[in-house]
Amino acid sequence: MWERIRARASAAATTLEKDPLRIAFLGLGRMGRILARHVLDDGHDLRVWNRTAGAAEELGEADARVAASAAEAVDGAEVVITALFGPDAVRAVVAEGNLPFAPDAVWLDITTIAPADAAELAQWAGASGVRYVHSPVIGSLAPARNRALGVVIGGDDDAVERVLPLVRLWADPERLQRYPDPAKAATGKLVANLALAVGMQGLVEAVTLGNAGGLTPEETLATLKGTALGMIAGMKGQNVLTGQFDDTQFSADLLAKDARLMVDTSPRPLLALTTALAALQRAQDAGLGDHDFSVIATEAR
Repeated sequence: MWERIRARASAAATTLEKDPLRIAFLGLGRMGRILARHVLDDGHDLRVWNRTAGAAEELGEADARVAASAAEAVDGAEVVITALFGPDAVRAVVAEGNLPFAPDAVWLDITTIAPADAAELAQWAGASGVRYVHSPVIGSLAPARNRALGVVIGGDDDAVERVLPLVRLWADPERLQRYPDPAKAATGKLVANLALAVGMQGLVEAVTLGNAGGLTPEETLATLKGTALGMIAGMKGQNVLTGQFDDTQFSADLLAKDARLMVDTSPRPLLALTTALAALQRAQDAGLGDHDFSVIATEAR
């Protein structure tokens, strides 16, 4: 017990010794709220903004300053973090938003976008006197809370070094991959999410095949241990067994959006991904887009 108390005291002292940064955090979805809380807990001066104001209430109660507009949040910030739905939202809020970036501010974008979008935004930022770093995260809400996300990061070396202490607030140090430019970081994130989409579709098909041959879903999942589908079966097998998909860790809407970015990025057909995207689209058409992406397993039941 005393060791834990001393460790907490040491961590608090370290935080107090650091100069807090003035940080704006734009976009407070499920993931954004968790990451913004890590920033706040690290002792920084945090201003938050979200299009839907209610999402900021919890952070406001925890002493973050809730801004009435993105411009108000960004004014005077040394680091601006964006965690928005996709590239169109980033363009609308930032590139077209006439935000008052401070001189030499660093823009840390953790939104999942395509490599072409990252290159375009980096060019816009450079022309606007803003240092741009793209650093999307790999993982869902539980590892985010536990500061154990995979992270890819790309940008100018000086700008990356400036924001690395923030990124490390939620990164698993062994899963922090650095790239020389934002477009490669964007590609890395899409590759990771392709594995997620295709893996889930593979799990659905394995259960479907097992059902056809007389295996129960439990028997199929047990058989998948140690196979290429074992990890996704471990992650989402309980969802498949219970048919409960409303504890959303990563929504079908988000994964479908990302899958479309993958399809648009690749000059060659991504056949397995296209099958997974069709299943995600059917879930969206059924009004289940805000459910966990494992909701596509309803087709195997």
